[in-house]
Amino acid sequence: MILSGYRHGVITQDIFHYNKPIVVYFEMDEDALRGLDPRANPQLQNRALQYFEQLKSSPDGWKLCAATFTNGNYFGNDQVRFFCLQVIEHYLRYRYREAGIDDQQSVRSLICTCLQLMGNESNQDRNFLRNKVAQITSHGFVADYPHRWPSFFTDLIGILSPSAKAVDIYLRVLLSIDSEVVDREIVHTFEEIQRNTVIKDAMREQSVLQLTETWYTILTQFQSSNPEVTCMCLDVIGKYVSWIDINLIANDKFVGVLLEFMSMPLIRESACDCIHDIINKGMEPVAKTKLIESFTSILQNRGIFNPQEEEEGDYMAKLSKLINGIGVNLIISWQKLQKAEDQENSSVTMAALEEKVPLMFRFLGDEDDDVSAAVIPFVQEYIGILKQMKQISPKHREHIEGLLYTVIKKMKYDDSYNFDHEGEDEAMFQEYRKQLKTLFTNLSALDTELMVVTIHTLVTQTLPQWETVKVCDLEVAITMLYMLGEALPNPQGQQFSPDISKASALQNMIRLLISSRVSCQGHMIVELQFFETVARYEKFFLAEPQHIPDVLMAFTDERGFRHPSAQVRSRTSYLFSRFIKGLKYLDMMIRGQLNPYIEDVLSRIQDLLVLNTPDNGYQHLLSNEDQLFIYETAGSLIVSSSLSPERKHHLMKELLSPIASKFESLLSKLQGETDEKRQYAYAQSINMATSLASRVSKGFSSQQTMQACGCVETFTDLLKIFLQAVNVPTHRQLIQTGVRQYLHRMVVCLEKEILPFVPVVLENLLKQPEAKELHDFLPLMNQLIMKFKAAIVPFLQQVFMPLVSTIFQVLSTPSDDLDQVTAVEKKMLQRSYYLFLSTIISNDCLDVIKNQEMNNLHSLLLTVVQGAADIPDPQSQKMCYNIMKKLVETWGGPNGLAGFVDFMYKSFLPACFLGPMKPTFDLNDGQTSLALGECAQCLRCMLDKRGQEFLTYLSTDYLPKLNVPAENIQELCEALKTDNKTFRTYLKNFFLKAKS
Repeated sequence: MILSGYRHGVITQDIFHYNKPIVVYFEMDEDALRGLDPRANPQLQNRALQYFEQLKSSPDGWKLCAATFTNGNYFGNDQVRFFCLQVIEHYLRYRYREAGIDDQQSVRSLICTCLQLMGNESNQDRNFLRNKVAQITSHGFVADYPHRWPSFFTDLIGILSPSAKAVDIYLRVLLSIDSEVVDREIVHTFEEIQRNTVIKDAMREQSVLQLTETWYTILTQFQSSNPEVTCMCLDVIGKYVSWIDINLIANDKFVGVLLEFMSMPLIRESACDCIHDIINKGMEPVAKTKLIESFTSILQNRGIFNPQEEEEGDYMAKLSKLINGIGVNLIISWQKLQKAEDQENSSVTMAALEEKVPLMFRFLGDEDDDVSAAVIPFVQEYIGILKQMKQISPKHREHIEGLLYTVIKKMKYDDSYNFDHEGEDEAMFQEYRKQLKTLFTNLSALDTELMVVTIHTLVTQTLPQWETVKVCDLEVAITMLYMLGEALPNPQGQQFSPDISKASALQNMIRLLISSRVSCQGHMIVELQFFETVARYEKFFLAEPQHIPDVLMAFTDERGFRHPSAQVRSRTSYLFSRFIKGLKYLDMMIRGQLNPYIEDVLSRIQDLLVLNTPDNGYQHLLSNEDQLFIYETAGSLIVSSSLSPERKHHLMKELLSPIASKFESLLSKLQGETDEKRQYAYAQSINMATSLASRVSKGFSSQQTMQACGCVETFTDLLKIFLQAVNVPTHRQLIQTGVRQYLHRMVVCLEKEILPFVPVVLENLLKQPEAKELHDFLPLMNQLIMKFKAAIVPFLQQVFMPLVSTIFQVLSTPSDDLDQVTAVEKKMLQRSYYLFLSTIISNDCLDVIKNQEMNNLHSLLLTVVQGAADIPDPQSQKMCYNIMKKLVETWGGPNGLAGFVDFMYKSFLPACFLGPMKPTFDLNDGQTSLALGECAQCLRCMLDKRGQEFLTYLSTDYLPKLNVPAENIQELCEALKTDNKTFRTYLKNFFLKAKS
């Protein structure tokens, strides 16, 4: 390929002994390169991208980029130089392995030249260019080492000079090699794993000793003059130590340097990480214990593990990580020794572990949460060991108690926590708190009694003093009481007794929580935790129902729904719903206790039930979502009470009156409004009104039905009002969604009272049919059919053909081939139609189809045949074959529908063969396999109903016309007589062979 630009030669000089200069006869397209500037216009940027692809695909594109990068013309132009490196990288990754000798020599020359350029002390290239050069070097390395470039490391070390820049690029190359060859977080193919194994084996044998010598030299020479290079070298050692001989690093020479670094502020964090990587190396457990003990002994003697309280946080986090590594590795070693039944060495390792427990406590309890979090895995593993012990010793019990108090202390919110505007710091603390909760749960399993006593002490000392105690102390006391429910081994109900003298500690604490009036404290986090806790322990109120009024009052006043914080108002709306539901399912005594307060509660929340509309003129306390919970809860209170049906009817009417009174005016305003934004706001309010009424109906159940509660009239009257909205053209879909949702709920709650309302919706739907609206409406019809079954046949008989005709009118309406939305909607409508037919057939409503006029019935059955044979949608095909099978079961026998058997032979049977033979019928697809299974069952059903007649027609008439060989016909007929699974497998192979 001739690249754009002028023809001339450029030669790069070889620095090392690879005497193979790169010669190219083109120059870069300057116009295209201008598109690399971030400020360039889109046309230039697009041209640069095309040029990039052109160079990547050109056999010599990489050579042009190599010459451009090294010739000095573009020094200082980072965009162009990075562009060149990307082209070279692409060549090395995808084409270099097949390169000839000349190109191999050229690549090595290029790599060495680039490394020397980067190692020049005057080099000012930024880190992203240096990293890219290192990546290119590592790509060349993995392709050539050890077979094509065995002297790679000798050549690499050859550029190592006293220059910090040279050492920097050398270390970056080693880090890049680690990423390519060792890094376990990168997924490698099997071939790459084999390649990497060969590389590491060769490096261990030929180069590692040489590399470690360079590392030691770098550490000692640059520790003062260039801490950044020293830290990078420590990073390299930490990565390589995982797979090289440990004795090359864990020796007096290196350890002495590392310990010296631990007292150097600019290097100590990297030294800490390096020691952590050394002790993390996979080793035999005895050797690992000795290694850890040798390090910890020296570090403790030097006071490293006893830092000052004011020590810098990042360094403390690194120390904590090191302590964590020490503890976790000792536990792993102990577990291995236990498994090997080496009691002597396991005792030594356990003793070493126990000596580290004070360090674990020190860092877990550190004021800095990052420091504390770093040691949590060690704590978790240590708790796991304690769980394995048959008996907890007094010393270990002290450890458990110490951990419990530490966890409680660390659970507290800091004074700086911003509850009103939680940001990144707050999110990190919540994640840290989750880890502490896990520790608490595991500690509780070790000693439940200790945990209960500890929390009881905390709660009884804190809650009575709520007016003077800090918010963070109050919140943590209530939170621990909440968490106690998860930790206790016995079911919650066994913790509560009506006899106060037999009350458990948990029961006493919950009573104190309510009676102390801590809920009056006012801070949002205290209020939230109070409501979370009372909602959790609803069974407490079965034992002591006298406390229910206090809790109801708290929910409905300024502590709950009227709290200044929107977060509290929203959460208590949900928790109130959960609280009432919990009481609803308890003993009848609770219901009796609730009765006197139901009307008071409803009156207290009356202003919160006002529909939120564009005309309200004030900020509503609750959001729409919160109101849904309040309405549902109010409905549950009325329905589950032991009030008379007349009183329930009255209360329910009062509850729903805000909706009824506003709905018609909202509808009128929507139709008269011209502003689009206000139109949408009115439509949303109308939708919300229907949603609220739907949620109220969820209070009814099979025991407390709408009829038994005397509320049928209230809900049907509301339905009449809602149905006025189905004719509104503005935001039709949004409004109809709400009405349809209400209808679904009425189908559940009402009996035949619902049926007269369905034609109103259907009539409107058929006036302006749309695919999506029909698709959304059909589930309502299916719900009616499944509920009323044969009883709905007369009603269904009237609406069936108009509905089916409308569906196919919509499906046959032409649409733009590029309109994917309409295509998807039509596909979904097709599926819904076939599901509709299937629901009719499966629920004793087949007479609806049977009683249609003959031409309508014929057309209807043809739609099923078309769905099975022609529609490239396996879900629709599956339903169609299932419908065909059920019709054959019903009408395919001697006393079936007149003319059906002839139709079965002429239409159903061909569909069972034509469908699977279509190119779109992918026999290896999961959904299509299900469709084929239904097809197989349909064929076997024909055999069951028609017997030998079916086999004779198949073998002498139908299959011969398809030119199926006689032996295949015989095999098929024999396979039909086997079981479903065997025949399904045969049929799949039959069609695979036929389509091959």
